Amino acid sequence: MARKAKVGHRKPKLGSGKRFASLKKKLSGRKGVKNPGALAAAIGRKKYGAKKFGKLAAAGRRRKK
Repeated sequence: MARKAKVGHRKPKLGSGKRFASLKKKLSGRKGVKNPGALAAAIGRKKYGAKKFGKLAAAGRRRKK
């Protein structure tokens, strides 16, 4: 039986930076995490690969200016 997605609980669009910020905030609350941004980046590289994550990071840097 297929699971239905919860209405109103969709993830933000990939590349918006909101997923990264959310993960960073969640990790900052964990005991022993000294640099949540670096840990979130490492998780992103593992999940999406270095090439794709690099493109997402570059887009985020361009958007921030």
